Amino acid sequence: MIQMPSKDDCLALWDTHGMLPNIREHSLRVTQVALFLGEALAAAGFPLRLPLIEAAALLHDLGKTPCFKNGQKHADWGAAVLLELGYPEVAQIVKEHVYLAVDPAELQVPGETEVVNYADKRVLHTRVVTLSQRFADILERYGRTPENRARLAALEIQFHALEEKIFAPLDLHPMDLLQLNDRRDR
Repeated sequence: MIQMPSKDDCLALWDTHGMLPNIREHSLRVTQVALFLGEALAAAGFPLRLPLIEAAALLHDLGKTPCFKNGQKHADWGAAVLLELGYPEVAQIVKEHVYLAVDPAELQVPGETEVVNYADKRVLHTRVVTLSQRFADILERYGRTPENRARLAALEIQFHALEEKIFAPLDLHPMDLLQLNDRRDR
């Protein structure tokens, strides 16, 4: 049995760490996308722990606001806080929500980490968008050098591979996620 914060615990952590309102809204939308995909994959027979997906999605940007001030990497900072609180599984997913430890091409089966990571890549601020739209925004914000642009282009290719792995066993298409913009069940 893994230790996991409840939804109320997650929301309290937002307050404790001063999460900005726009980051809260983003985290709610990422959670909506992650749970939608997690439920679909679970229904297709994948052994996913939906409460883990929910907690990690809610907390994936826990470090974003504090790291605006301290300059640290928000994924590492958030993971360290969660590890200290006794949530190692949630911490690992938070740590990998920006960069996966495993190349998606090498994955046999998507797990909770990949679902949360991918959901984050499909949400631009509070809107579900295509991977191409999300990476265009990432390139505009972070592609200041040729090296960064090359790294981001390679990363986009990896995420398209992850998208294929996630959707292959589903009766869904990546564009189906756009309908979540119209739902209010966040």
